[in-house]
Amino acid sequence: MPRILIIDDEKSIRNTLKEILEFEDYTVDQAEDGPAGLDLLIQQKYDVVLCDIKMPKMDGLEVLERARTLAPDAAFIMVSAHGNIETAVDATKKGAFDFLPKPPDLNRLLVTVRNALDRSKLVTETKTLKKKLATAGKTGSDMIGASTTLGAVRKAIEKVAPTDARVLITGPNGAGKEMVARQLHQLSPRANGPLVEVNCAAIPSELIESELFGHEKGSFTSAVKQRIGKFEQADGGTLFLDEIGDMSLSAQAKVLRALQENKITRVGGEKEISVNVRVLAATNKNLLQEIADKNFREDLYHRLSVILIQVPSLNERREDIPELVQKFLQDIAADYGNKPKKISTDALKYLQGLDWRGNIRELRNVVERLVIMSDATIEEADAKAFAGK
Repeated sequence: MPRILIIDDEKSIRNTLKEILEFEDYTVDQAEDGPAGLDLLIQQKYDVVLCDIKMPKMDGLEVLERARTLAPDAAFIMVSAHGNIETAVDATKKGAFDFLPKPPDLNRLLVTVRNALDRSKLVTETKTLKKKLATAGKTGSDMIGASTTLGAVRKAIEKVAPTDARVLITGPNGAGKEMVARQLHQLSPRANGPLVEVNCAAIPSELIESELFGHEKGSFTSAVKQRIGKFEQADGGTLFLDEIGDMSLSAQAKVLRALQENKITRVGGEKEISVNVRVLAATNKNLLQEIADKNFREDLYHRLSVILIQVPSLNERREDIPELVQKFLQDIAADYGNKPKKISTDALKYLQGLDWRGNIRELRNVVERLVIMSDATIEEADAKAFAGK
């Protein structure tokens, strides 16, 4: 429920405004002067502040200026019985959302408060989104853990990233293959170029070629306009082919040609298009077995696997679980806008002893479940009850 603070030295005005706003289902607090209002702003988060300009102990504009550091997200609506255009302009310059004459017209007051709440909500959502984007931007370079197996992956990335060598990333689902690909891109000379990701398992076999290489208008029934494929989109950057073991044999042949010649041809087209792309691929399948079963081309395998990086399962790096859990507790708290919860040593030990078939992705989901279902500190009993094992 939105919370509103009224700062005014006239008790009758405060009570009238409080009654009106509470009738609209707002939570309303009062302060009789500027210092008392600033004290409340320190103690409580407010969405909107209605503040009188002329008060004996502290001018309303001074309250507004000081509140910019105490409550930067609160929308200030200044109220004055002696207002003029100059005063309104001054208030706006100091950061006021709006200026109302005193006593304010009821309809205008409610409309102004609603607009201020919309603005306050937008500011909060924008900050939350920026935090999420910043977190997402860092995710690719954050490989959490100090285990020996993860250390080997880090060393391989450091050596390979500055080159243009193709890399085949293997490992079980949820282990972090996508993170390895993102870090290879971020640490490469192509970091300022695009990183284009394609989940080969999520695209129907009849559409994969169009997705990768694009198509010309009219090349098939639903091709109502020309489409640029992922190879062209990744020009100058990196193309990450995730779950490449699920790619059809016909698409594999075209990918092989693109890797050999650095050229592609759109579906339905004849023109060869040069592309400058570094290709990274990932799979949870045993491609050597897929080759033996004639499901994967051996020549493509050798083209892709100039460098092989094996991402360990979470069961192979259990010592990293406490650090991963702490990172997830921080991330989840940021997503929800709450303080991070604590977790007991016994709860961590219990989580370390579980079988993590879903790897890091599963661990993250379990931590989120524990955050939702537990109190301020996650205890071993909570882990046993909600880990879902």
